[in-house]
Amino acid sequence: MSDAKFEIKGVRDGLLIIMREDSEWQSVITDLTERIDKQASFFTGAKITVNLGSRPVPKYALGSLKAAMERRHLALAQVLTDSPTTKDAAEALDLRTAPATVTAEPDDLSQTQRYHTQPFRPEEDSTPGMLFARTLRSGRIVRSDGHVVVIGDVNPGAEIIAAGDVVVWGVLRGMVHAGAMGNTRATVCALEMAPTQLRIADRYSVTPKDKGRWRRKQPEIARIDGEFIIVEAWQRTARKE
Repeated sequence: MSDAKFEIKGVRDGLLIIMREDSEWQSVITDLTERIDKQASFFTGAKITVNLGSRPVPKYALGSLKAAMERRHLALAQVLTDSPTTKDAAEALDLRTAPATVTAEPDDLSQTQRYHTQPFRPEEDSTPGMLFARTLRSGRIVRSDGHVVVIGDVNPGAEIIAAGDVVVWGVLRGMVHAGAMGNTRATVCALEMAPTQLRIADRYSVTPKDKGRWRRKQPEIARIDGEFIIVEAWQRTARKE
């Protein structure tokens, strides 16, 4: 996990936060809440699972984490732990528990592949991400600390929030936020571009009332140019380094 005090992964039901067992508790909480406050758009509405390993965390300490999440309108949904002390504390706070060895991953692994080998670093050529070999239907929310690739459509009502790029090998009709942790070099690509809302880093664009002006039925790429998001023909040379 390198020198970081925690690691964040996008999983099926929201976000998984893995905390280093040798880090001072309050220091971890401080760094984590600062990260959430700085990158609020990536965390908004997410269900949080925290993996504490074998670290013994008493009720008052775990309660402080739960309260910090609630103040930021986040739900601490589950605690993964191998410590009896932490398990008792979680149950006293009405939190679901599971062994720390349980891995929270996307559903249908026969159709969905999850790759994660290291934290997201936008300057690296090889970046972890998530692949969905199916259409994302209304109500589905996907979060990734890397890239997201969808082989299928993204229907209205579906959302993708990714720290890296988003590639849709189909029609994009839902909401997409690429570069959600501030990466202004992130892009959104689709065979047909008709999102209800499209965001890259802190810029955003919405579909015009005349959707035909946006949807040209050709592969397109969206990227930041200056202060605005532009959409142009998707070609191998379209991305600006």
